Amino acid sequence: MSTLTIRLPDPTANRLKQVAHSRGLSMNKLIEELSTQAIAAFDAEVRFRALAAQADPQAALKILDRLDAQDSSVLNP
Repeated sequence: MSTLTIRLPDPTANRLKQVAHSRGLSMNKLIEELSTQAIAAFDAEVRFRALAAQADPQAALKILDRLDAQDSSVLNP
């Protein structure tokens, strides 16, 4: 396990302490959880961008056109 020292403005550090206390967590556990959430969000964005880079816009538009046609037939039988 690694040790990391960070510098935060006093108001931010105090607010994080309040959040940790209200959740019944130590500051260490709160920062660990927040870090995990940040990494998960970053990984999701990277995966989304990779998929988007490989996308075929014309194929996507055809799918949307088919869905629009299905919606029209359901709404106007």
